[in-house]
Amino acid sequence: MSERPNLTVVIASTRPGRKGEAIARWFVGLAQAHGGFDVTLVDLAEVNLPIYDEPQQPITGEYVYEHTKRWSSIVNNADAFVFVMPEYNFSFNAAIKNALDYLYQEWRYKPVGLVGYGGGANGTRSIQALKPVLLALKLFWVGDVAIGLGANPVIDGTFAGNEILEKAAHAMLDELARLEGELNVLRPDRAN
Repeated sequence: MSERPNLTVVIASTRPGRKGEAIARWFVGLAQAHGGFDVTLVDLAEVNLPIYDEPQQPITGEYVYEHTKRWSSIVNNADAFVFVMPEYNFSFNAAIKNALDYLYQEWRYKPVGLVGYGGGANGTRSIQALKPVLLALKLFWVGDVAIGLGANPVIDGTFAGNEILEKAAHAMLDELARLEGELNVLRPDRAN
């Protein structure tokens, strides 16, 4: 078993024809080359969470449904996250908010990076809009990569980021690795 922390990269878009899967694969390649993490790719389209349907508040951790228990296990096993998300209507998409809302304790004291993508604003509005939600869950934002699809398109299902995007991604990965170690002691499941 590896001693490296687990970085879970989450594809937030669930719509057919999405660009996020190609962008996430690009980022996963960079994260694997970085070498500081074991990298897991999670697709919210495959996780397939319905709109929040648990009878208890997530803070209780008393889950009834198997889809919630599976999602809880995925998130609990992660040491750090990167959310790859589109910008919809000047904000983040519903699937990432729903996925965040399902859980509470599992998110706490873990670092997160954001890869936003979109049109003219390069996904920056989705990144900015999500930060208060992350703060409420005690997820610690460490940086972001903002991708303008006009200048950096997905072509035939493949995304090839330029040097500027790769530099931003490497800086974010370095921060995720550094902060994961610092926050690790605050997590009750890891502090001993």
